Amino acid sequence: MSESIKNIAIFGATGMTGLATLPQAVAAGYNVTVLVRDASKLPADHKASRVVVGDVLNKDDVRKTLEGQDAVIIILGTRTDLSPTTMMSEGTKNIVEAMKARGIRKVIGCMSAFLLWDRSKVPPRLIPVTEDHDRMYAVLKTSGLDYVAVMPPHIAGDLPLTERYMVTENMLKGRAISKHDLGHFFVKCLSTSEWDGKTVGVCGEYK
Repeated sequence: MSESIKNIAIFGATGMTGLATLPQAVAAGYNVTVLVRDASKLPADHKASRVVVGDVLNKDDVRKTLEGQDAVIIILGTRTDLSPTTMMSEGTKNIVEAMKARGIRKVIGCMSAFLLWDRSKVPPRLIPVTEDHDRMYAVLKTSGLDYVAVMPPHIAGDLPLTERYMVTENMLKGRAISKHDLGHFFVKCLSTSEWDGKTVGVCGEYK
């Protein structure tokens, strides 16, 4: 599978996890295209092959981003804004539609481990964002594509890259994963079909 994947698009490359994923994808030998609203949020030495300035909610921007791509990583987020949103699910709809039009099969999508929880246990302030993650998950599950639905717990910005983390189907065994290890897993999914069509929790153990 990996031989056929050379060019990848990352949506959400300027978020915390996106900024940790982009350099790992480049280091693994992929040509990376990113769609960003603000190119100044990318580091000066970002090494993406192509930067498209636009919005995931604009179908033309998404189509342009997916020109010549072989796979997609979706790491859309609302940063600290916890108000009701449809950005992640609507953006994912646009991505899936453009992928199908271009014959791109592989997509790795990042949502939230709250989807693996009993909804009544989700903290009330996080319910609106979780509901949109749920809508995004439904888009991926019904897409007919080779999707990997990744459900991390707390994503820690201050923990290191260990490349040692636990991946479990339909469940979560730990409380945190570093942004670097999460990015590492996204990139790893590009070169294996092991998790295609699956929902996985990922977590690490950190001293």
